[in-house]
Amino acid sequence: MLQDEPFKSNTRRAVHDLRELIFSGELEAGSDHLESELAERLSMSRTPVREATLMLEAQGLLEVRPRKGVRILALSADDMDEIYEVLTELESLAAALAADAQYCKKDLNTLAKSIDDMEVAVTNEDRVAWAKADGDFHHELVRLSKNSRIMAIVSNFNDQVRRARMTTLHIRPLPKKSNEEHRALFEAIVSGDAKAARDIHWNHRTSARKMLTELLNGHGLKRI
Repeated sequence: MLQDEPFKSNTRRAVHDLRELIFSGELEAGSDHLESELAERLSMSRTPVREATLMLEAQGLLEVRPRKGVRILALSADDMDEIYEVLTELESLAAALAADAQYCKKDLNTLAKSIDDMEVAVTNEDRVAWAKADGDFHHELVRLSKNSRIMAIVSNFNDQVRRARMTTLHIRPLPKKSNEEHRALFEAIVSGDAKAARDIHWNHRTSARKMLTELLNGHGLKRI
């Protein structure tokens, strides 16, 4: 078992490093890469890189092509529309469950902090900081549902949502309205109003879905 640990550690590092290269654009959408090339780039053997590419393929970031290496997948507005359709329903349910849980404000400190961080980021027009805080908010909202199935399904989309967020970050309007909706949702959860929490978040995610897919369509990122 101990002999497996270095391999597992290298695989985790390969997953992390490849993901960051994709998000940063260093591995461009549509580009093809041999396994040996990626292994050399990451300064590791091909075996953990192979395992990492299979994991990232399952997350929709790349395609493993037998004997041809891997292809970095482009974002599709159609795919993101479908993902957000699912997230809208699941996260709205998570919001209702969080409200039903009757948390005290202390239990919601992490959620509150992410909203404060988003508001500071918008004031400073720091879109990168806003994106991080927005991701923290949605992660914590799902965690507060205490529903392991919702958490598992939503986690499968995290990488693609993060990539879409970063792709549109500098071309979307400054997210002032989004912050107002986050604050309204927080108050609904604090007050234990499950219906309001569900409705507020459903409307929030629906608006985000429409804006995001329109931006991606504007950049010609349609499903092939």
